Amino acid sequence: MPELIIKYKDSKTLEILNDLAKYFDYVISFPKPEKRKEIKINGVTLIEADDSIDITGLSNLFTGKNMNAESLRNEAWQRQK
Repeated sequence: MPELIIKYKDSKTLEILNDLAKYFDYVISFPKPEKRKEIKINGVTLIEADDSIDITGLSNLFTGKNMNAESLRNEAWQRQK
């Protein structure tokens, strides 16, 4: 569904838009407040991930490499004896 963002100053504008939504087929939604947890481990700040990051650009790095989760575990996480 296409999305449109309307910015308004007067609260009456929102009331009018709500009334119009009953007659025209559209939905009014409000963004969720962002609550991101920040964790520090050894001085490095980790921020909780979300789905807003577009990772499609990374597909070129892994395409045709014949990689899967098992091979990554076996190669990358070797315990030293």
